[in-house]
Amino acid sequence: MNKKLSPWLPVIIASSIALGILIGNYFLSSDKQGKITYFGGNKINAILDIINSQYVDTVDVQDLVEGVIPKIFSELDPHSLYIPAKDAQSVNEELEGSFSGIGVSFNMQTDTILVISVIPGGPSEKAGLLPFDRIITINDSIFAGKKINQNDVMKTLRGARNSTVRLGVKRRNSPELLHFEVTRGDVPVVSVDAVYPVDENIGFIKVSKFTRTSYNEFITAIAKLKNEGCNSFIIDLRSNTGGIMETAVNMINEFMPQGRLIVYTEGKTLPRSDIYANGTGTCINDPIVILTDEGSASASEIFAGAIQDNDRGLIIGRRTYGKGLVQTQIGLIDGSQLRLTIARYYTPSGRSIQKEYEMGHSEAYDMDIYNRYVHGEFYSADSIRTDNLPEYQTSIGRKVFGGGGIIPDLFIPSDTSGITSYFNNITRNSNVLYLYALEYSDKNYDRLSSFPTYRDLYNYLEQQPILSDFTDFAETQGIKKRPFLINISAELIKTHLYAYISRNFFDENGFYPIFYRNDETVLRAIKVIKEGKSAPSLDNLVDKGISECTTHTPFQRYAIIRERIRGNHIA
Repeated sequence: MNKKLSPWLPVIIASSIALGILIGNYFLSSDKQGKITYFGGNKINAILDIINSQYVDTVDVQDLVEGVIPKIFSELDPHSLYIPAKDAQSVNEELEGSFSGIGVSFNMQTDTILVISVIPGGPSEKAGLLPFDRIITINDSIFAGKKINQNDVMKTLRGARNSTVRLGVKRRNSPELLHFEVTRGDVPVVSVDAVYPVDENIGFIKVSKFTRTSYNEFITAIAKLKNEGCNSFIIDLRSNTGGIMETAVNMINEFMPQGRLIVYTEGKTLPRSDIYANGTGTCINDPIVILTDEGSASASEIFAGAIQDNDRGLIIGRRTYGKGLVQTQIGLIDGSQLRLTIARYYTPSGRSIQKEYEMGHSEAYDMDIYNRYVHGEFYSADSIRTDNLPEYQTSIGRKVFGGGGIIPDLFIPSDTSGITSYFNNITRNSNVLYLYALEYSDKNYDRLSSFPTYRDLYNYLEQQPILSDFTDFAETQGIKKRPFLINISAELIKTHLYAYISRNFFDENGFYPIFYRNDETVLRAIKVIKEGKSAPSLDNLVDKGISECTTHTPFQRYAIIRERIRGNHIA
């Protein structure tokens, strides 16, 4: 049979090619008006093929594609996102809970890489680096004496696991440059920032995000606090923008009795999926209070919503962001990724707390927080409009609202006491507060590093003339002294300085106890727990919902006094 067919093979192949050309010309042809028609397939691919073959100049089609895809996603909801391959690793590291680097926290407030802290057990500690070492060279290239972007430094210090980097280091009291070869390794991205007893038997846990490692960090924190005698907990989710929903669910489960609904999701192609507590939590009967603000979003709102709807604890602070959409991450063959919204999540009472949005209009969506500020919501519970929001009920019948974030049970306004134009200048101009704390810590390193606890360091700092010394320093940075305003802001300035200096020696567990020492939201949470009112009831809450608030003069958004001015990077 093969012998008989062989003479005809060339004819068959030629005929097939000719037929293919005819079919192609039929379905993709140009008429007299120059129109091009296509049959089936993808219109975008057809357009790109036409541009590639007929456009007057040579173009990079791949660049066109990379430019078009974000525009497509901009027509969807505000949280669907395209991640180019070049950015995928850095974007995902925060959620994965680790990255490969040398294990130091550094800052370049001046023209030199200053090591602030060395991660215990990390590559740099093993190699012998110490806090307040100055990195002068990296792989024999000079990185001092010139303005270099901190992100560029971070990319240079990070790298593939088990790869090496050569560092030239200037150390205090050492006349010569010291040389270290550091083998890069896994560096944890810490998401439970601070863990400490905030009052007798009351533990405080600050959670900044929900990563793959957050649950392990969280249960370790609980075990530590229980070992120190804590049997009540304050969970601070302020400015926590969310993360992995499964992680948040596991953390909520620690506080929830068996069979309680935690959250459910539902989408166009995804049937309703309910997630219940399994009863294995370690804090099922322990009092709990959750702190929130306008920066608490997504998984933070799942946490707060589950606690509130089940009447498991109180939510104290300000209304949350209002993100109730669930994204899944889809990898593409070139390494780029899609974060696509596939469902909505609902709190146990059935409410969606996703605020309103219009497809393709993310600018208006992003203005919501600013509009809340202008409307006065950060300062007055009465400014929160609920008359047009759908009503739901908690497990004991308390009224709660959907559509636009979690409204707290006890409202605490943004604290503007002590904020003056002088304080604004020192926080906005060149990060003068942080720069002074850095230089003060460096100059007094031997003395400050000798204190065994942050409390001992704090007591020492209170006896020093730091405020006057700082205002002298700020004047050298171009910020004129304003004695009257300095006096008004004195306690606020000193709190920031003490906290920043303490962080340089005791990390976040030395920062937050000082930074939050007069924090109204934390103090109210402590008061509620000590009075035995952390378990909601219809009797112990004013108006069965939004409660009393303290009076402050509206002046400026809370974010200006947050720790974002610190400016450190991890590598």
